[in-house]
Parts: sequence; structure tokens; C-alpha cells
Amino acid sequence: MKADASMPKRKTPASTPAAQEAEASLGNRVKKEIIAWFWVGLVFLLVNGTLGQARVIPSGSMENTLLVGDHLIMSRVGYDAGIPFTNIHVPLWRDPKRLQIIIFRPPYGKPDQPDLIKRVIGLPGDKIDIHDGSVWINGAKLQENYTTGPTEVPPHYELLPSFRGVPLIVPENQYFVMGDNRGNSYDSRYWGCVPRSAILGTPVAIYMSVNASGDAWNGNIAERLRAYGSALFHPSEIRWKRLFETF
Repeated sequence: MKADASMPKRKTPASTPAAQEAEASLGNRVKKEIIAWFWVGLVFLLVNGTLGQARVIPSGSMENTLLVGDHLIMSRVGYDAGIPFTNIHVPLWRDPKRLQIIIFRPPYGKPDQPDLIKRVIGLPGDKIDIHDGSVWINGAKLQENYTTGPTEVPPHYELLPSFRGVPLIVPENQYFVMGDNRGNSYDSRYWGCVPRSAILGTPVAIYMSVNASGDAWNGNIAERLRAYGSALFHPSEIRWKRLFETF
């Protein structure tokens, strides 16, 4: 039996004022949430660009001060400000002191190379010499109780004066840096001094330290995730005593 075409169609009831008010309230909450997360993201980018960043140690050049797998908080306050997602950096007012550990962009190679971490040995104007297993600054022997390996000029040293009777004068606005593991550090002995404009900041504290090979910290994401997963199931791989160590 067919429906009577003359029968009136049922009308959809109009939204009540209460329903309309609820919809408007939900829309406002969503809008406020989006705005709040936008500001959170913006603040994060500003903090990441001007106050601090995280770094991980991929090699043994700073042993035993820093170990492969140490995760650091780096302070950029006063040293450098960067624009997020760009390679633009602006040096600020602070200059590093002698024996301070710094993080900097490599003064050689391609711009996308990983940042380096070394210890400041020579300041602008210093006369640096290396002989008899020690570093000599302006004629005085530098007392160092943090090094491992031989402090010497590399045998294949080519880029700088040989230090053998020819001390190096650190140029203005540059710094002579070395790794604490003197026998396994690619540093100013090989490629020269670090311009002040390349210095990003200084480490503040170790917030995590995982005992895993350097492959996990050299840009291999799969190996890094494997290292974190292994540490999660085997807590002994975390160097607990190093956590929250400050500099």
C-alpha cells in the first residue's frame, strides 16, 4: 500500500536555544584549546631557540668527563640566539672562560654537520704551545687533571703551525679547544680555532645517560630507538649515578 502523497511530511524539529548555546560553547572551547596549544608551541620554539636545548654525546672525545650516550641540557643564555628551523644564529654578550666546556658548530665542512663539544683551552691573544706531554699558555704549563690519553701534536698535523718551536697565537674573537680524551679527539690541533660566532652554549646538566654504542647517537634513528627500548627493559644500561650531574 502506497503512502498518501497528500500526507504532510514530518518536519525536523528546530534546535532549541539550549542546544544552540551548547554548540556555541563547544566551539569556543575548541577554539580556546587551539589557541592555547599554539602559544605553548610558540613558547617552546622560543625557549629552544634562545634558552636551552638537548644534546647527546656521540663519541668518546671528551672521556671521562662526558661519556658516549650522555644526554645533556645545554644553556644558550647569553651565548647565542637562533631562529627555529633556520641556520640563522646571533651571538650574544657572554664569552666562554678558560677550561669551560662549550658546544659549537664545526668551523669546517658542511653547515649541516653535527655540533661539537670540547673544552676551551686558549683565549683570544693567548700563545699556545704543546710539548713534553702538556699544554703551555703564555709560557706557563696548564694544570689539567681531567685528561686521558697523550697530550701531543698529532703526527699527521698539517693545517696549522707545527707547535714544534712555533707557538700558536689565538686570533681575536676565536678560541682554541681540545677534547679531554687527548688521544681520540679531533679538535683545534687539527683544524684551528673556533670563531666566537660558532659557539652555541655550554652544558648545564646530564639528564640521562645510556650505555649504548655510538651508532645509536650518530643520527641512526632505528639504533637510537633500540637503545632506548633496551634501557627500558634493562635498567642497568642506564648510568644512574651520572643523572643530574652538573657542570
